[in-house]
Amino acid sequence: MARKDKTIVSIEDRIPKLKQQRRRKTNRRLIGLLSTFFILVVLVIYLQSPLSRVHQIRVEGNEAVSSKWIIKKSGITTGMNIWNIHKNQVKRKIGTIPEVDTVKVSVTFPNNLTIHIREHRKIGYLQEQNHFLPILENGRIVSRPIRNIPADSVIFTNFKQNQTLHEMIRQLRRLPGKITQSISEVRHSPAKVDDKLVTLYMNNGFEVRASIPTFAEKMAHYPSIISQLDPDKKGVIDLEVGSYFKSYDSQRSGK
Repeated sequence: MARKDKTIVSIEDRIPKLKQQRRRKTNRRLIGLLSTFFILVVLVIYLQSPLSRVHQIRVEGNEAVSSKWIIKKSGITTGMNIWNIHKNQVKRKIGTIPEVDTVKVSVTFPNNLTIHIREHRKIGYLQEQNHFLPILENGRIVSRPIRNIPADSVIFTNFKQNQTLHEMIRQLRRLPGKITQSISEVRHSPAKVDDKLVTLYMNNGFEVRASIPTFAEKMAHYPSIISQLDPDKKGVIDLEVGSYFKSYDSQRSGK
């Protein structure tokens, strides 16, 4: 009998604890529901308020293309709901700009938007009459002409926008940057025996003649050839067939 009484007392002692645990669970559920409701109310208020509208659009990483043009191509305007902007669609629109390589769009809470741009590197400029068209590393030629170019740019002259130019661009891209940086001008100078001859005017005063199909292969040896020449005796390095040098002095004297 004593054992039964102890059991009854033990259960009775536990009843307040069980009630207390149920009360805690109920309170936690209530707090969870109220928190969720509060968050939803705040979210609805935010989406309906000016805070959810695009306040500022920033463009970073661009040099060749103006921020104004990038924003126009994106289709985004201030006042748009920032959460209705489809980032992939914006990327595709901006990606149609020839100079643009990659695009990243990010949102800074509450309503600022940043467009991160990485541009294709320019490898030179195609001269057409009195203006220049940028040539990008991917081989594309930008149709928007410019009049002033950097002093250290490679200029392509006497070329037409055809397969010959694109083949020359591909060959130039195969060369190390150290060699391309030493070139001032690439001139298409076709001859009867080879309509793909080019003449290069180098920054150090030398002149190089080569054929486009073998240009990269032959021009890769340019640093080695220059190191064996007298820097005070300028002339023509002919890489069309073999590799030989003829100074301007000997050309003038008829030798």
